[in-house]
Amino acid sequence: MKLKALIADAEDPNSKHDFGHNILPNMLGKKKMMAYSFVDENKQTALYWRDVGTLDAYYEANMDLVDVTPQLNLYDSRWPIRTRMPQQPPAKFVFAQEGRRMGVAIDSIVSAGCIISGGRVMRSVLSPGVRVNSYCEVEYSILMPNVEIGRYSRIRRAIIDTNVKLPESSVIGYNAEDDRRCGHHITDSGIVVVSGEQRSVPIIQSARSIV
Repeated sequence: MKLKALIADAEDPNSKHDFGHNILPNMLGKKKMMAYSFVDENKQTALYWRDVGTLDAYYEANMDLVDVTPQLNLYDSRWPIRTRMPQQPPAKFVFAQEGRRMGVAIDSIVSAGCIISGGRVMRSVLSPGVRVNSYCEVEYSILMPNVEIGRYSRIRRAIIDTNVKLPESSVIGYNAEDDRRCGHHITDSGIVVVSGEQRSVPIIQSARSIV
């Protein structure tokens, strides 16, 4: 039934294709609907809530997670997140050549199966199976599952889609015109989205100057 509602909305040229504005209101009175009272019964307070109906809102919700004291705390054992995680080995950080080739992640969430191989990650969310190769800089970004960042690349304020392999010396998020020329989508707030349809991402400029 939910799938039929989504298909009907997708075929409606007058719809904004938004759950809160279109899909749910159209189902009201026609289908059985239920709401969940999102309140911590123990503390008697409203819990974290964010509408992620846009790419910018999705990006901000992910950036919330890397705060020192996030509003949505994934590490609160009193309020566990019920989900299914893939069976992968722990994240690994390799190479420790101070100032040149060091695998580090700062103020970030790094999922299972990730390998930070001589690259630097800051305030980013890395999904399972991500690989960041040597001499890379990844900042304020979301890397979806199985993304690979080629050597000498610089990524800033970007969302990289699942299975995308960025070639060596890729530069994303530093020049909007260059990003548009490569065919990347840029949101209203300036977040660069690299689609999974772009398996071979063009390189506009070299990032080797960072080493």
